[in-house]
Amino acid sequence: MLKTSISYSRIWSIAYPIIIGSIAQNVINVTDTAFLGRLGEVALGGGAIGGLFYLAVIMFGWGFGVGTQIVIARRNGEQAYRSIGRVVEHTLFFLLALALLLFGIIKLFDERILRSILESQGVFETSLSFLGYRVWGLFFAFTNFTFRAFYVGIARTKVITVTTVVMVMVNVVLDYALIFGKLGLPNMGVQGAALASVIAEATCTIAFIVFTLSRVNLKKYRLFYFVAFSPNVLKRLLKVAFPIMLQNFFSFSVWFVFFLIIEKMGESALAISNIVRSIYVVLLIPIMGFASATNTLVSFVIGQNRSDEVLSLVQKIALICTLGAAFLSALCAFFPEAILSVYTNDASLIGIGLPVLRVVSVASVFLALANILFNGVSGTGKTRVSFVMELVILASYLGLTYLLAVVLKQPITVVWIVEIYYAVVLSAASYIYLSSNRWMGAHV
Repeated sequence: MLKTSISYSRIWSIAYPIIIGSIAQNVINVTDTAFLGRLGEVALGGGAIGGLFYLAVIMFGWGFGVGTQIVIARRNGEQAYRSIGRVVEHTLFFLLALALLLFGIIKLFDERILRSILESQGVFETSLSFLGYRVWGLFFAFTNFTFRAFYVGIARTKVITVTTVVMVMVNVVLDYALIFGKLGLPNMGVQGAALASVIAEATCTIAFIVFTLSRVNLKKYRLFYFVAFSPNVLKRLLKVAFPIMLQNFFSFSVWFVFFLIIEKMGESALAISNIVRSIYVVLLIPIMGFASATNTLVSFVIGQNRSDEVLSLVQKIALICTLGAAFLSALCAFFPEAILSVYTNDASLIGIGLPVLRVVSVASVFLALANILFNGVSGTGKTRVSFVMELVILASYLGLTYLLAVVLKQPITVVWIVEIYYAVVLSAASYIYLSSNRWMGAHV
């Protein structure tokens, strides 16, 4: 194994704008949860289920965007800049068509799906009303995934910070106004949170378009030339992206099912789990930023015929990421009550949430290592391997969750320990595969 020539500062220069952008983006989640927590347990639980349903669906688009990012990074490493524009255009066409298809499916079947899986009538009605507005965000979210894949792929990640800061500013203001009926706007409750998020996503799309037209050399990448559609280009994209699409969908579907299992434990368990999930997402922000950097840098160095640096590069990124996760985890350990009180003033919920928060704080450190190693696998282009790997691990994760929550009827704190199990197993499987060098010679 050759030590990588990519420095810590270079890794950080790519990762930190994604992290800052993710901070802004996840403030949307934190804001929604904090505001809805003031409306009661049913509103909090319904918003959680509706939001997770939406997230599970958009993971198809996110997965295709990650696949596109890997291909763009490879072309960037090969200095085949003029082919990048066609990749971006085909990604946009495909994702908008996919958004239309998914929109139609949700509009037709959302009520039947939610009614069949939820026991609480209040949570069902709230989730349905939330989703009725939230589903319109598909078109904007999928467009944003296209732009994000382009900028991360060419390692110009600062734009992600700019666009997501704009998005979060719009969302925070509209959340406050539409949930509680402030600033002359109607009092929409849970529906207001959904509508605010859709408008915020649309604003982000506009910001991406303006930035791209004004600050990017369109001629260099032949961006938005919109030449003839090429089945071969789409086929190559799907070869890399389709396993990631399925992987992300199953990953978030399992997360959705996890919360359905929690819902059977009662509305309080669901409410505190939604609060902890929101905090957990914040803890994962640096991890997601470094994970995106891992995909890009691994594919880039392979494109430059430096495959022998991959394992060293992944280890270097994992070190930075794990230290960052440990720092955030320590903050949760020192100020747990203050953090939980941001979301709720219910003393009983805070009491239930304290041990759960400690568990996810530990899990986030393990997950830092797991995500970097796992994204190292997908960054090599062996996305089918990463898909099968995660599918098997997720199946065992879900089985363990059901065993603890439903069969053994363990407390909510014990159920959340499955997050640590998932991270440890994923880390081991990913490291073993990367060390085997079976990924050598992968083409994208």
